[in-house]
Amino acid sequence: MQTSQNHKISYGSGGFYVEPVQNLESYCLPSSENIDNYSSSDNSSQTTYPSVQTLEQYCTLESASTSNSFPCQNSPPALSFSSNNSPLSKIESNSYVLRPQHSLEIASGPPENDPYAILDLDDLSHKMRELETAMLGPNVDMLDIYGALMPGEADSILLEAEKWKKMMEMVSRGDLKEMLYTCAKAMAVNDMETTEWMMSESRKMVSVSGNPIQRLGAYIVESLVARMADSGSTIYKSLKCSEPTGNELLSYMHVLYEVCPYFKFGYLSANGAIAEALKEESEVHIIDFQISQGTQWVSLIHALAHRPGGPPKIRISGVDDSFSSYARGGGLDIVGKRLSALAESCNVPFEFNAVRVPASQVQLKDLELRPYEAVAVNFAIILHHVPDASVNGHNHRDRLLRLAKHLSPKVVTLVEQEFNTNNAPFLQRFVETMNYYLAVFDSIDAARPREDKERINVEQHCLAREVVNLIACEGEERVERHELLNKWRMRFTDAGFSPYPLNSFINSSIKDLLQSYHGHYTLEEKDGALFLGWKNQVLIASCAWR
Repeated sequence: MQTSQNHKISYGSGGFYVEPVQNLESYCLPSSENIDNYSSSDNSSQTTYPSVQTLEQYCTLESASTSNSFPCQNSPPALSFSSNNSPLSKIESNSYVLRPQHSLEIASGPPENDPYAILDLDDLSHKMRELETAMLGPNVDMLDIYGALMPGEADSILLEAEKWKKMMEMVSRGDLKEMLYTCAKAMAVNDMETTEWMMSESRKMVSVSGNPIQRLGAYIVESLVARMADSGSTIYKSLKCSEPTGNELLSYMHVLYEVCPYFKFGYLSANGAIAEALKEESEVHIIDFQISQGTQWVSLIHALAHRPGGPPKIRISGVDDSFSSYARGGGLDIVGKRLSALAESCNVPFEFNAVRVPASQVQLKDLELRPYEAVAVNFAIILHHVPDASVNGHNHRDRLLRLAKHLSPKVVTLVEQEFNTNNAPFLQRFVETMNYYLAVFDSIDAARPREDKERINVEQHCLAREVVNLIACEGEERVERHELLNKWRMRFTDAGFSPYPLNSFINSSIKDLLQSYHGHYTLEEKDGALFLGWKNQVLIASCAWR
């Protein structure tokens, strides 16, 4: 296991360093007593798979038991399978015609009486027999059902048979990522037969102690179950009922903070820009739109304490959120006391202003501006939780940027996850979510053993809740609404901002930070922004504006 220690980073005659801390904000998934039901060793075969009506037996989330069942609209009948798990339609007699509904029906008479029997389908029959053999096995006694087809039915039959053949091949080679995508794709077009079957097969392959896609797959399957039952919001809300205690949650957050550099990258890059913009100021006002545990400001206070000419007077306005309040076991007074004690130990004049409202509700009067203070605004992994006009008609996202511009700040910092889920349709959002979190789970895999209980807790409580919200929820209930940096650039430009170039020192400091982590982290500087990634997946973007 590789965990970071204190990272000393010089800044002028002072210094930045990132401290291991016991507090970090996140949306978190609570415990599930049945989470161990996910096991890659469960290879039992079944001959009949459940319909949507029996959906509740899919669920392992503890919250699913809080209601008797989740209603499913327009549920199809159960899908029957052969002994080798091939989908079969119901056979009713010795002579059959395959109709567009893909059910075998009794023909009205012998083939010579059917007006479509004159079609020459010998070659088609041969191809269909090949598909039947591939799907159903060489010993299936199938009669000639292709002697009487309406125009176009032959192509439909071939396509349907080929679809199931490909899906069975996919399952046989154990391509879980493709299976999950196929399940989501079928759900997007309301193909419930395919959805149920792929979901059932996928459940046999997921495991919270498996490889990254098996672990992520465990939470994706639950998300798809919730979406299919139209209960994503219900499950997402009810997860709070079994959340870990505040101390436990802080412990899980601390592990995530230490095993991955994502938060440290964001905090370091933002603090570097703020320190650079305020280096000549004697009184500074930092407005943090998600103060969380106050972790970000530890390194900045240390750095400013050693600034040539002495430290400035620092005032921090911290905006609260309910999840951080739960984790720290109280309101913003806890954060204010901790930061005040730290500043006192560093001989830095300090004042804390608690803004006890969610970010989307902040008004100018909440910030208590003073004309002699230089202002810095910090948006660190918060704006994607602020809805825009596409959600409820109230564009708080752009309103906050205009509010920030009205403050005439010396600098505004932005740190955001780099993927697109805000207005993306379901299937595109599913793909973005799977690819993004697969990279995150893979990076954790390089830092912690697969059987490590702490790793399981981190993924379950600090990451899975986001996955459920992204896949299962819609409308106002979906609070995870990320955008790519290009979109954020448009929003900041429209609000009247211009880019603030990042000091080259920041880049070198982050490179030093990444050297203490094992794995395949990448760092790219492009168009005035920094991008942190894992292998080929960019995960976090950081930039500054004025």
